[in-house]
Amino acid sequence: MPASRLIILGVAVAAAGGAGYVAKNMVAVSPPQQVVVDAPQAPAIALQDVLVLSGDVAMGSPLENNISWESWPAEGINANFITRAVEPDALDKLKGSVARVAMYTGEPLRRSKLIGEGQSFMSSILPSGMRAVATAISADTSAGGFILPNDFVDVIMTRRSDTGNAGSGFTTETILKNIRVLAIDQTIQEDEEGKKTRVGQTATLELTPQQAEIITVAQQMADRLTLALRSITDNKEKGTDEADYLVSGNGRRGTVRLIKSGEVSEVGARK
Repeated sequence: MPASRLIILGVAVAAAGGAGYVAKNMVAVSPPQQVVVDAPQAPAIALQDVLVLSGDVAMGSPLENNISWESWPAEGINANFITRAVEPDALDKLKGSVARVAMYTGEPLRRSKLIGEGQSFMSSILPSGMRAVATAISADTSAGGFILPNDFVDVIMTRRSDTGNAGSGFTTETILKNIRVLAIDQTIQEDEEGKKTRVGQTATLELTPQQAEIITVAQQMADRLTLALRSITDNKEKGTDEADYLVSGNGRRGTVRLIKSGEVSEVGARK
């Protein structure tokens, strides 16, 4: 074989070997796949079950099925909250409890918002030192039936007065101002034309002991007592101009001042 052919053959073999070596090195070696196992992780924060409102509850209504356990961050639990860890049977025990104030969905339940065992609803919502006094009302003496619990009113007394030769007339006087209405006897009844509001006959007012005496005397003296509804923007006003003269005289407690035919007389209260 001629030497030239041998040289060409050797060069070709060397070139083929070099190409194979380069191709081998260019193939990327796939890294071994790692199997990831999901391990259970501890919660980021500690949780506790808290008794919360699962539905709105109106003032004076029982809780019934409107409460449930809900997980809360342990660090955000108030000492007044009811927890399953401390009271595991609270859900069943408190279903019959009555709300002394309105409560709403998602709100943690507090015992301070419930009526205590053996207490009546009215006495539980009455502030310390105050009295609840009922007075008769009608549609024409209660702003047409638009006065509702927690509204504030003025109490106006109307009575006959002797005007001499001209005969008898009427005088009016605001005897109490800015008085809170605790309750009112108003119900809803169905009729053929739909729902109709029926105005109640009694309004219960929140009064001081002195105001309770004033309205008690006024009920005996007056031909009519009228409740005048106040604007919500005016209920911060303090009622200073009250008819104290109806129940006080010369500093003697229990003295009633009577006004008849324009003449004033004082009568001591009977023991």
